[in-house]
Order: sequence, then C-alpha cells, then structure tokens
Amino acid sequence: MKGDQRGEEGPRPRRRQARGERRMVEILDASAGVFARVGYEHATTNAIAAAAGISPGSLYQFFPNKEAIAQALADRFAVQMRAAHEDAFDSIDFASLTFHELLDQVVDPIVAFNLANPGFKAIFARPDMPAGLASAAQPIQAALLGRVEALIASRAPGLPPDERARTARVSVQIFQAMVPMVVAVDEDERPKVIGELKKVLSGYLAPIIG
Repeated sequence: MKGDQRGEEGPRPRRRQARGERRMVEILDASAGVFARVGYEHATTNAIAAAAGISPGSLYQFFPNKEAIAQALADRFAVQMRAAHEDAFDSIDFASLTFHELLDQVVDPIVAFNLANPGFKAIFARPDMPAGLASAAQPIQAALLGRVEALIASRAPGLPPDERARTARVSVQIFQAMVPMVVAVDEDERPKVIGELKKVLSGYLAPIIG
C-alpha cells in the first residue's frame, strides 16, 4: 500500500511545477502588455497581477518586485530576439543579395519580433532605459551590433574597423528610432511605414554597402 501511495503522490510535484511554470508565463505575458501600455515607470505589480488574473499576493510568490519581473522578461526576450537575429543574419550569403533583398532579409524578421513583443520596445530598446535594466539589455544590443558589423564587413571588406563599428551603431539607432512608429500605426498603414524605414536605412547604408 505504501508503495501504491508513493506512486500516486509521485506525479503531484511535477503537476504543481507545471502549473507554476504556466503561471509564470501568464505573469510575464501580462507584464509585457502592461509595460507596453503604460511604460515601465508607471507599471505597478498590482496592475500586472490584475492583468494576469491573480492577486498581488500570488504574484509575489513568483516575483518579489517589478524589477525581478523585468529581468525575467529580459531573459525571455533575449532568447526570442536571438531567434529573430538568426532568421535575419545567420546562414545568409549577404554578398549574393541585392541591396534591397538584403534590407528585406534583415529588417523584416526583427520588425516582426517587435510587433509580436511590444513590451520589449517599451523597456529594453529605449534611450532612457532605467539604469537597473541596462545590464539586462546589453547582451541583446551587443548581439545585434555584432551581426550588423559582420554584415557590413561582408559587403564592404575594405571598410576600416572603427568606421564599420560606427556604421553599425548608427544603423541600429536609426532602426530603433523608427520601430515605435511601426508598432503604433494601424495595420493598413504599417507596410508603408516599414517601407519608409527601409528608405531611411537605404539612404544611409547604400553609399557604404550598396
């Protein structure tokens, strides 16, 4: 009988763990929405708990404060953004693409990531990012800059390293400056705004790597 009881009780911790993991996902999903709507500074744990459909006390069982939630979001965004970077940059022979094909290849997956994750832009891709979150965002930014530099090197191998790094930084800043507009506009207008984003990038990059 004891053996049977242990057999019955064995799966319960795993079920509780699975429920806990699902609840954490729900909290992070809700927090991303709250951050996107009101911004990091104005978001509260009470608002996040309400959006997740739980009590503040239940939220604190998983995260002690808003900063811990943001850090967990940063970790999740880093994984998702890495996948977007791989779609945009990895295993691509950029030298074989036309310049406009290159822009489509690079811009579209990262725009899609930002559209699917508005909370990312609200917290981790802004010039006035809270100091406590800068370290969380740094690996994401470094990975993107590294890939953009590699792309530039493949198209303009004779470009000096300092100029290549500067060009990558400016390109990323241009992209980040226009992404909020892309995310905010109506779906009917969005393709046109994405086209304008590519025009701006083309105007800057074409003389260098076009």
